[in-house]
Amino acid sequence: MTAIIATVVATSLAADPLPSWNSGETKSAIIAFVDAVTDPESKKYVTPDDRIAVFDNDGTLWTEQPGYFQILFAIDQVKKMDASELTSDALKAAAAGDIGALLATGKEGLLEVLAAAHTGMSVADFKSSVAQWLDEASHPTTGRPYTEMIYQPMLELLSYLRDEDFATYIVSGGGIDFIRVLSEDAYNIPVNQVIGSSLVSEYVVGDGAPVLMKKPDLFYNDDKAGKPVAINHHIGKRPIFAGGNSDGDFQMLEWTTSGEGPSFGLLVHHTDADREWAYDREGHIGVLNRGLDEGPGLGWHFADMAQDWAEIWPEE
Repeated sequence: MTAIIATVVATSLAADPLPSWNSGETKSAIIAFVDAVTDPESKKYVTPDDRIAVFDNDGTLWTEQPGYFQILFAIDQVKKMDASELTSDALKAAAAGDIGALLATGKEGLLEVLAAAHTGMSVADFKSSVAQWLDEASHPTTGRPYTEMIYQPMLELLSYLRDEDFATYIVSGGGIDFIRVLSEDAYNIPVNQVIGSSLVSEYVVGDGAPVLMKKPDLFYNDDKAGKPVAINHHIGKRPIFAGGNSDGDFQMLEWTTSGEGPSFGLLVHHTDADREWAYDREGHIGVLNRGLDEGPGLGWHFADMAQDWAEIWPEE
């Protein structure tokens, strides 16, 4: 995974800080915003301590089709279960690798599959199993490793913001322990700057060594209105830059852009069926309705994949 970071141009040395972005309104707006908040002579200047940028992960930093990657991981784990343990439609769909049928079981079914695949082990063992899966598994459609299914333009944006003394955080509905396995290598975001959903963990001392064991109960759902709450809990400050791609990110962008000072809201719009996927208003994943309807009036900007991104994936 470390090779991925090497593909990102060192923006402090590059004439163009976002080389994979086509020239257009969104790219110009990003650069103008960053220039304004980092210029001490600007009325919109923001001190480095308050330059906080938050990003959703699934569909924003890496792809989320044909299913969230953490769900695909869970499906692969459920496939290893004994048939006698497959006691629900959700578990049976996962064991059969039927993503559509699994998504049709709704939130309850997804949580059941996640619980079956994520619990009964220590946090350390869980992270090891995720790391092994990321090293060995490949995307069902493209055949690429999952860590090559991240977006080159967003890698450049993260790097550009950090070069300008922004702190970049992941704020995801995905599992915090899952994302922390890959965040540093894939995005150069340290684990303490990852915020996500989580199951209950229990402190257990066994054989003289304490461990954290993962339990099946949901501890926190970091989605929709839960995202601003989690940002306040973990960071303690309102961000000035937020990036997402679905209505699950609406409240995070709304919270970010409703502050008194300068702010920027960005939505990645999946419009490129040839190089990635095209979707927005329909489906089970990445549904974008409020963002499309209300975002322009709130001053948010859209990264139209087909028009704004010259490249999608990092170089191999």
